[in-house]
Amino acid sequence: QVQFVESGGGSVQAGGSLRLSCVVSGSTLRINNIGIDWYRQAPGKQRELVARITPGGGTYHADSVRGRFTISRDNTKNTAYLQMNNLKSEDTAVYYCRFSSGGSWGQGTQVTVSS
Repeated sequence: QVQFVESGGGSVQAGGSLRLSCVVSGSTLRINNIGIDWYRQAPGKQRELVARITPGGGTYHADSVRGRFTISRDNTKNTAYLQMNNLKSEDTAVYYCRFSSGGSWGQGTQVTVSS
């Protein structure tokens, strides 16, 4: 069974940085052969797509994070990353990763940004 384990969240002040990690295990799929998405869900709001990396390495970032967040991956570790710079209070949320094609969710990692 595929598992997504997110980590790297924490509490930071506005303007700070965090790097989230997403380790994919329990699957024969390699992340360089399938797209990976990062989502986030803030209290009282719907889960939203933040960033995507395609099998070919192409990336997409939501307008709200473009220029501040960067999605990447390490194929040797079957791990995806989300580098988050210049964090804002509105980035406070639980962050999740999963395959772009859908499927199960991990437990997420909490990011809290104080102004």
